Amino acid sequence: MLRAPVNKIIPQSSVDGPGNRTAIFFQGCNFSCHYCHNPETIHLCQNCGTCVADCPVGALQRDAAGAVCWDPALCVGCDTCIKVCPHLSSPKVRLLTVEEVLAEIEKGVPFIRGITVSGGECTLYRDFVVSLFERVHALGLTALLDSNGSRDFSADAELLDASDGVMLDIKCFDSAIHQKLTGQPSEQVRENAVFLAKRGKLTEIRTVVIPDYLPNEETVRGYCELLAPYLSAGPIRYKLIRFRPFGVREPYNQLETPSEEYMGQLAEIAKGYGFADVISV
Repeated sequence: MLRAPVNKIIPQSSVDGPGNRTAIFFQGCNFSCHYCHNPETIHLCQNCGTCVADCPVGALQRDAAGAVCWDPALCVGCDTCIKVCPHLSSPKVRLLTVEEVLAEIEKGVPFIRGITVSGGECTLYRDFVVSLFERVHALGLTALLDSNGSRDFSADAELLDASDGVMLDIKCFDSAIHQKLTGQPSEQVRENAVFLAKRGKLTEIRTVVIPDYLPNEETVRGYCELLAPYLSAGPIRYKLIRFRPFGVREPYNQLETPSEEYMGQLAEIAKGYGFADVISV
């Protein structure tokens, strides 16, 4: 039976794709972005047990095998466990089956347009996602991937066919800088962007903007030049995301938040390449 580590499920979200959607966030990522807004989702729990004694309400215990178990009924959301974790992880993760995730999705069916799987990195749980998407389509809902673009989509027709679209998180165009920022080069991300755009499967690209830290203009121009020839295959939204320090690890939480004027300048660059749907958040 397929299971996957789920960090959280948002029953109704308006920021994870078009329309009202249920968003499922998996635990674990193969990137380690300096400025990640949810760094506790990068690593899987190592069951070291450091957090168990520090939990003020006893919501964490060890099972017979020594694994750390989280009781959401007792948890008060203080995040002490995350603050004391030496592995920068979270024990507040549920190992769920496809049926269990589907049961949570079904509660909102009258009110949602579809689901979006995110993370962490959702494609690390590829088989689980394909199975879940097949079940979701049977409910008459759409199913989207929110991915860092590290998986070669051109080599996985089954995953692509199961998905109604892909949203790519674009970190940086330059591969050497991308490697420093995330631990991985950017060539696969760029190849995926073109592959998906040609097939009308690239729903959205999204870029976090950090002045004087990321080469923001170069990244926006680079991806716009890359994708502009394929806009006729299907509309692509470009979402520019203003850096915010909340949840970000030190010392990166001291980075600058961009001004409205700067965000507008980047949006105009994208529009100049023919991107009609550009939003700043």
